[in-house]
Amino acid sequence: MALIHQDDFIQSIADSLQFISYYHPLDFIQALNTAYQKEQSPAAKDAMAQILINSRLCAEGHRPICQDTGIVTVFLKIGMEVQWAADMSVTDMVNEGVRRAYNHPDNILRASILKDPAGKRINTQDNTPAVVHMEVVMGNTVDIEIAAKGGGSEAKAKFVMLNPSDSIVDWVLKTVPTMGAGWCPPGILGIGIGGTAEKAMLLAKQACMGSIDIQELIARGPTNALEELRLELYDKVNALGIGAQGLGGLTTVLDIKINDYPTHAANKPVAIIPNCAATRHVHFILDGSGPAVFKTPRLEDWPTIVWDAGITARRVNLDTVTSAEVATWKPGETLLLSGTMLTGRDAAHKRIVDMLERGESLPKSVDFTNKFIYYVGPVDPVRDEVVGPAGPTTATRMDKFTETMLAKTGLLGMIGKAERGQEAIDAIKKHQAIYLMAVGGAAYLVSKAIRKARIIAFEDLGMEAIHEFVVEDMPVTVAVDSQGLSIHQIAPKIWQSKIGKIPVVEV
Repeated sequence: MALIHQDDFIQSIADSLQFISYYHPLDFIQALNTAYQKEQSPAAKDAMAQILINSRLCAEGHRPICQDTGIVTVFLKIGMEVQWAADMSVTDMVNEGVRRAYNHPDNILRASILKDPAGKRINTQDNTPAVVHMEVVMGNTVDIEIAAKGGGSEAKAKFVMLNPSDSIVDWVLKTVPTMGAGWCPPGILGIGIGGTAEKAMLLAKQACMGSIDIQELIARGPTNALEELRLELYDKVNALGIGAQGLGGLTTVLDIKINDYPTHAANKPVAIIPNCAATRHVHFILDGSGPAVFKTPRLEDWPTIVWDAGITARRVNLDTVTSAEVATWKPGETLLLSGTMLTGRDAAHKRIVDMLERGESLPKSVDFTNKFIYYVGPVDPVRDEVVGPAGPTTATRMDKFTETMLAKTGLLGMIGKAERGQEAIDAIKKHQAIYLMAVGGAAYLVSKAIRKARIIAFEDLGMEAIHEFVVEDMPVTVAVDSQGLSIHQIAPKIWQSKIGKIPVVEV
């Protein structure tokens, strides 16, 4: 019989979340470095380099890999012989551990969880509650899998109820391109097959927490149908040419992980949940001997990569840039931004657009005339930081606001993560604006380019408040030019054709 003490359990949850906030699993680093070494697409290779450098910086500085520090998901297997020395429920203990982790003064983690999701959407301030799944099993230990799942990758989750005779491969290959690059590839695709609708989704989520071992599987060969399916999907998904950050390239997924479960004869439920470049999960077991201990990885296990923007990178002064200059920028071009920009995410955009539609003036501190807006919700700074990790958020969520922002604020351009939808592309072309892409999964590296930061409006929105950033040599890629040409529409087709395993389908 194991006696699990409340304080040990809470401390283990808190320590695990701090640990995974700044340490990538080493299997991910090794797999990404392998992909980086073989990548032939310059844009994708550059994105991978930034992700790998960011990962090492976070491991050294104990700061979050991504500004989106995730929604906490916990899978608990509680042994039937376990006893608890506790006056809190298991779920309450998990949430107390989350609360302590996200408010840790040495490494504050961004609070992203909102209560009243269909109504006022009010931030809970401490990233609680977690999503907790519990199972009672034989044994005398508590087995814990815990993840901090980013909202960008979670937003790309897909589910289908196929007919029994339908092809899983065909559905996956049709579905993955519709997910865009907002899930920050390269990463892992977790796939759940069978059970019921909700079971398939849980299977997919748990699959995301598996170790990357596809190269070992390739080397030894498959021994069952699921392993054959993994290999086929790994090969064919990468042949889509989507590449790192959707910029076109050889590697879109580092692994395909699949869990299955018996299902009804009339059904074939299939779920996909991607894990992004900020893969954060850990597994540990409590046996009553004290809190979990997490082994610190060696910095030598990270590759040493020196990032260079290249001699063709164009330096841009954001304080003097003009529409005429913007019109010369081409898709795929690397820019180094210096000067002043404003920030804004979903909540700020909605408030701005609502104010404009009511005929109200924006706060005097907010002037977008000939400025760029950066789609970001940064982590709070600690110690001598100007700002915490501040990587881009998924740009498509701002698509519906883009026409109004460009038409009524004097905005010159936007910076975000991944592709833009056609609605935004049309607005960009109409107003001769520009969309620039920063690398998702390189948040701490991006923050190093921010020299000054201050909140200038909507402070009540927390991490979604409008900030003013002064940046120096912030690296970005031209993603949609002033003529509406999108790198995310062009590059994957080019690389799919180069790889040559899947016919290019014109949309």
